[in-house]
Amino acid sequence: MASAIETDELTRVGPGTIMGDLMRQYWIPAAKSSEVKAGGEPLKLLLLGEKLVAFRDETTGRVGVMDQRCPHRCASLFLGRNEPGGLRCIYHGWKFDVDGNCLEMPNVAPAQRFEDKVKAKAYKVNERGGLIWVYMGARAEAPPMPMIEATLLPEEEINAQFVQRECNWMQALEGDIDTSHFSFLHIGSVTADQVPEDSMLKYQIACRSPEYHVADTEWGTMYAAYRPTEDERIYWRFAQFGFPFWAQVPQGNIIDRVSARAWVPMDDHHTMSVTLNWTKMSRATSSLKDGKPIPGAMPQLDMLPNENEWYGRFRPNANDRNNYFIDREAQRNGTIYSGITHIHMQDQAVTESMGPITDHDFEHLAPSDQMIARTRRRLVHAARALREKGTVPPAVDNPEVFLRARSGECLVATSDWREAYAAKLQEIVRPAYAVAAE
Repeated sequence: MASAIETDELTRVGPGTIMGDLMRQYWIPAAKSSEVKAGGEPLKLLLLGEKLVAFRDETTGRVGVMDQRCPHRCASLFLGRNEPGGLRCIYHGWKFDVDGNCLEMPNVAPAQRFEDKVKAKAYKVNERGGLIWVYMGARAEAPPMPMIEATLLPEEEINAQFVQRECNWMQALEGDIDTSHFSFLHIGSVTADQVPEDSMLKYQIACRSPEYHVADTEWGTMYAAYRPTEDERIYWRFAQFGFPFWAQVPQGNIIDRVSARAWVPMDDHHTMSVTLNWTKMSRATSSLKDGKPIPGAMPQLDMLPNENEWYGRFRPNANDRNNYFIDREAQRNGTIYSGITHIHMQDQAVTESMGPITDHDFEHLAPSDQMIARTRRRLVHAARALREKGTVPPAVDNPEVFLRARSGECLVATSDWREAYAAKLQEIVRPAYAVAAE
């Protein structure tokens, strides 16, 4: 169980916090490239508790991400004019390029101007896979980009989904590394005779209380949840946590499951999930024997229109204010175990219901929470080592270690989890782009 001080260390991400400092060591997926148009209006971004604006230079096509405050008199650069060459503050006309350099200060007499002494707080930006990435750290040279398989895919092979969640990033992440909840929250109303014979869902239904192996890795932590089968094999579910906020969930065939989700802290109480799926991977079983979908597993999430305000992007229509449209009759009669439609919304409802930040002193962790406890400890220790000893956190300078992380489910005869995982790594299908990166 996390202590009160560990809870604060884990959850707070603003400038100067122990976890915020750790987060700033890594590249952060911040927006879709399509959200920022050349010469278009600036985009409000909230990352790690900082209010930022993103804009695309019409001349160069480059994206700039900088503090929303003009360094002159702190008027918001969101109101600025996106002109060829840079963003101009509408208050006094000062103009800044994508790197934060002051180009013009037209309200100052020519002999008194000091453009070379003023710089907007701007962050390094990269674009890859249809995403805008931001490095918010202090290094003069940014570290390498992440090498998680799903982040290496070309844009045409990525299905990217952003969804905002109204809670702390850590409790949102913990939902992804908690495997036993799937048998209840998502398929609690499904019985074994309802699923196809070749569906691996039957193992999660037959045994809703798996056992676990958990370990630290070079990239973070991993678990192997296991259930014996009737034919003397083991049903394995491997899943990963990768620094600083990445999760790879096990629902799907490990052979071609190229998927990852970032839980990007907007601030301490709001998180943006960024899910990246390879368009060519096989789909996880989502239908019953009669061809009908799993109850509550609708294909599309109902979203509100995006608005250009700090919390206005990628918000589900279902939320705490409308009780997530929970259907109590469906819950009572067993049609939908949770009464909530859509798997993502089921997760969202329970994690948001914990409050903006979970009170860890109130919880009672069980053996089924080993991965959660291990990941909390791994994060706190890495953040403290950075603060106290200057130790570079895992995978910052050696992101290639992520290529050994793969999630998914499988059937293997061996009861040795490390042997089972190693054997499956020899069989996996990698996208061409990831193969080239090795």
